[in-house]
Amino acid sequence: MIYPEQGAFLGGKPERGPDGKLLPVPENSVWWAHDPAIYKDEKTGVYYAYCTHNLYYKSKDLIHWERMGRIIDKTPEEVVEYVGGEDVWAPDIDVRNGEYRLYFSCSKFGVCRSIIFLMVADNPEGPWTYRGIAMKTDHDSERNAIDANIVEDVENGKLYMPYGSFWRGIYMIELDPKTGLAKEEGYGRMLATRPLWSDAAVEGAYVRYNKKTGYYYLFVSYGSLNSDYNVRVGRSKNITGPYEDPNGREMTDFSYPDYETGFMMIASYRFGKGEAYMAPGHNSVLQLNEDEWFMVCHIRPCDFDHGQISLMHVYPMLWTRDGWPVVSPSVYAGEKKQIVKRSELIGRYDRISLLPTIPQGLTTSFPMELTNDGHVRAGSILGSWQLNQMNELELKLGPLTETYLVIPCWNYDKDEPTLMLTGKDDKNHACFARKQ
Repeated sequence: MIYPEQGAFLGGKPERGPDGKLLPVPENSVWWAHDPAIYKDEKTGVYYAYCTHNLYYKSKDLIHWERMGRIIDKTPEEVVEYVGGEDVWAPDIDVRNGEYRLYFSCSKFGVCRSIIFLMVADNPEGPWTYRGIAMKTDHDSERNAIDANIVEDVENGKLYMPYGSFWRGIYMIELDPKTGLAKEEGYGRMLATRPLWSDAAVEGAYVRYNKKTGYYYLFVSYGSLNSDYNVRVGRSKNITGPYEDPNGREMTDFSYPDYETGFMMIASYRFGKGEAYMAPGHNSVLQLNEDEWFMVCHIRPCDFDHGQISLMHVYPMLWTRDGWPVVSPSVYAGEKKQIVKRSELIGRYDRISLLPTIPQGLTTSFPMELTNDGHVRAGSILGSWQLNQMNELELKLGPLTETYLVIPCWNYDKDEPTLMLTGKDDKNHACFARKQ
């Protein structure tokens, strides 16, 4: 097993003055990186993260990030006049027909009089020129034109834009590939929704195709970005859906308890006595090759009373044998998926099983030990483990079976390398275990 050589510290904690107020953000910080849309420029090999509040960052290695400042100089006048504000949210980038296209949302918190508009440039850093409005909603629309994502149908080249937040959920509309603006009238088709008792809290849609599995994957965020955000996934053979979770539940189906719908990849968590993180969400996905994927999201140090400011986490993303994405919940430090020896797995772990709850609270780890004779002990529960030829670790605890993929990681709490297990159990709950 080849471990990362050293930890990659993403900007540090924000500094505070004697009065406790936050000091200016260091130029290389990824604090305030909210709703990050990840992109790799093939011409230069540079990674970009475009974020809410008109900020963007760039990196050469997905580890060390440079804050670049404002993306666009000003919000287009017709957008400001319609919305009544100029703050821009949740950009997403699409490179097509030799031009760079950035889709921005403009709205105000808690309303659905919103616009998604398009800016274009000939390079990923601008300057950006206004092209037009891709989607507009009003107070009576019962939909919300924010959180755009751009995805292409691999079969026919048609271009689509998933979008939406709260109200009636997530929708998808077809775009004109030549202009990048809407090709059809109306609001498109529904991909995911939630009932009113949950405040219809679903947003941040992101769709990507995996050639190996033959599925499109719909990533969405359930809950509130200030507290119980968590990332859910459904998949479909068709880009327009329907999208289903591992239990065959459609992402629009209310006949099941709502909090169980969708495969919950990640939620608020804490390993051992380390840093607690809450409300991971509004993710984007980056694929570098067939086997190297990343999920990028914003997250917060856990403080349910005050809703800490957000920072960006870059997580390695792996795929289970049955074709579902799982993440290593330790910020990327250069590690690679690789073959692991059985002897390297023996030892004590902090184990997390992510069970959907109402609301989605903080899940803390429980100690677990893997012994040389193939036994597992977690508190009073006894079980067994084995490493198969697929580089999977199968763990049995009583009636429960968990199947993990193994990846090295950097333990930021102790500033040292270790192993991470990530996977899901036979009830399709995500599970993690970090070696102590």
